[in-house]
Amino acid sequence: MGELARETQERLRDAFAERRPGLEWRVEHRLAGTPVDVAGIGDSNLALIELEWRRADPADNAAKLFRHLEAGLLDEYDSITVCHCFTEYYDLASGGVSSKRANAEFVGAIAARAVERFAYHPVELPLEPPKRGGDRPDDLPGAVDATVESIDARLEF
Repeated sequence: MGELARETQERLRDAFAERRPGLEWRVEHRLAGTPVDVAGIGDSNLALIELEWRRADPADNAAKLFRHLEAGLLDEYDSITVCHCFTEYYDLASGGVSSKRANAEFVGAIAARAVERFAYHPVELPLEPPKRGGDRPDDLPGAVDATVESIDARLEF
């Protein structure tokens, strides 16, 4: 993981620690061996935030989490919310989103319909991530702040 992704994880964690102090916020939280970028952990609630910068298969991150849910590894939580953050890398120049993102959202929607205590929300991280070794986007703080607002509006606990 690059420095930019780590900085974004930490910025998200810090923002949610301030906004939602009833949860313990961590970066790189492991669920059954699967690292989740940011997690908010409560007695009965779990918030998971996955960041997708330029991943070839973002559906894989979603599918792993949902597989753990189906296997009963998250049974201790009454409510689980996954916010899947997609950068502009997944936007098509002609409009809409790439099939990579559409597939990830499809997996999330199916899981949310299958499990009552589970919610899935695709969320925009409004920036174009640099290629490896590229310059840090100037708009990173504003983009992350906008994403925090979007995620916070979707957390139901």
